Amino acid sequence: MPLSKCNTGQDARYFMALFDQESDLSDPLGKISCRAYGTIVIENGKFSKIKFKPWPKIISTWEIGLWGNRTHEQSDIEDKCLLYYNQPFFHKRFLALKYIVSTRGSSFRSFRLATRILDEIARIKKSDAIVCEVTNAFISNRLMKRWGWEQHLQDRPTRHFIKRFYGEYSKSLVDTESGEMAELSPQM
Repeated sequence: MPLSKCNTGQDARYFMALFDQESDLSDPLGKISCRAYGTIVIENGKFSKIKFKPWPKIISTWEIGLWGNRTHEQSDIEDKCLLYYNQPFFHKRFLALKYIVSTRGSSFRSFRLATRILDEIARIKKSDAIVCEVTNAFISNRLMKRWGWEQHLQDRPTRHFIKRFYGEYSKSLVDTESGEMAELSPQM
C-alpha cells in the first residue's frame, strides 16, 4: 500500500496510507489534523467516517449535471450525505467546503451534522476560517448567517461565504472524557 508522511509540523512520526479513513472524531492518531483532503460521510443521520484522499476534490458544473441526479437517486442508503472539503496547499489555515452530495431520502439532520463535523475538523486543525460558494438557491443568506457564516467577496456574481474562527471555536462535538460524540440538540 502506498504511504504518505504527515508533514504539518506536528510530532507525527508515522506514515499514513494515501487513501485512509477515520471514524473517531477525537483524532487519536492525528489523521484528521494531518490530512488536507477529505469527505465526511453521514449515513442514516449518524456520523460514519471521514475518508481521506491524497489530492483535492475539484468540482465542475459538467460533473454535477452528469452525475448529480444519478448519485441523488441511486444509492444503497436512503439517508446519506457526503461533504467534500479541501485544505488549500497555499492557505493551510483555511478549509474550503467544496460541495455536498445527498441521496433523495437525506434528512436535514444529516446535512446539518455534516456541516457541524466540518466545524469540528476546523477546530482540530486550528483553522482560521472555512470558505464556500453557495449555488443552491434553497440555502438562504439568512440560514448561512444563522449558522455563523458571513458574505465574502461580495463583488463576485456568485454567493461566497466565510466562517471565521481565529481561535474561537464552538464547543467540541466529542466528549473529552468518554471520547464519544455528543448528541446534537434539536435546534442544531
